[in-house]
Amino acid sequence: MAAAGVVLLEACVQLPPAPDIWASSQAWSGRLSLQVQSESPQSFSANFELKGSPQRGELTLSSPLGNVLLAARWSPAEALLYTGNEPRRFRSIDELIEQSTGTSLPVSALFAWLGGIEDAATGWKVDLTRRPEGRISARRTTPQLSDLRIILDRPAP
Repeated sequence: MAAAGVVLLEACVQLPPAPDIWASSQAWSGRLSLQVQSESPQSFSANFELKGSPQRGELTLSSPLGNVLLAARWSPAEALLYTGNEPRRFRSIDELIEQSTGTSLPVSALFAWLGGIEDAATGWKVDLTRRPEGRISARRTTPQLSDLRIILDRPAP
């Protein structure tokens, strides 16, 4: 149900101007899909833009038509979810993602996977064999079955 709520967010969501820290940080874009097997299975797919690091970054999810579904910014102090005029505050990006999607995603490991490093994440198994083609997949087996698929706009170097 939480993933369905993400889709219904306002289409005019925008992050406030970003600090200049992004000029030297990592950035990725592409498409992702997340399927969560629970009592009521959930499926979510979107275009994404991700900048920064596990400690400080930005994530924007948008529909195929370009409508922003979710915009988030985080730092060591807090994570902000922008869905309208006032941002919602969370203790961390991990908490924000879990509340928004209904499942937890390993943000630190995600940055490593995008960088081509097979970082361990509790309950997750990543497949980076197709990363040179711009494709990453990960499967979570515990506590609930989840599948994450990423297709990068640019294949990895």
